[in-house]
Amino acid sequence: MLFRLGADAVLLLHLAFVLFALFGAILALRWPRLVRIHLPAAVWAICIELTGAICPLTYLENNLRARAGQQGYADGFIAHYLLPALYPAGLTPAVQYGLAGVVLGVNLLLYAWLWLRRCSRR
Repeated sequence: MLFRLGADAVLLLHLAFVLFALFGAILALRWPRLVRIHLPAAVWAICIELTGAICPLTYLENNLRARAGQQGYADGFIAHYLLPALYPAGLTPAVQYGLAGVVLGVNLLLYAWLWLRRCSRR
């Protein structure tokens, strides 16, 4: 039970990281110091997608699930709704490059908006 809860917590953390890497620049509009944390997170997400590497959080989650005696993600809310968002079917290198491009493009647009907004205030 404890390992399963740990795996679910890692899954939620993973989802939060993905959302932060993609949309963290929006938070930086409100809290500019967050840029120092967000930029490395976005770069990490882009690098993971471009290299085809597996995030360490995935290894941790899978290890916890194995220790909990689970073989798959067939049960519960988290397994049904969040896993497909993090581990979509048909994830090919071309799709991963596209995902990296989306992360990069969204962040470039948001940071350009942040920069223009900051310059207009001066």
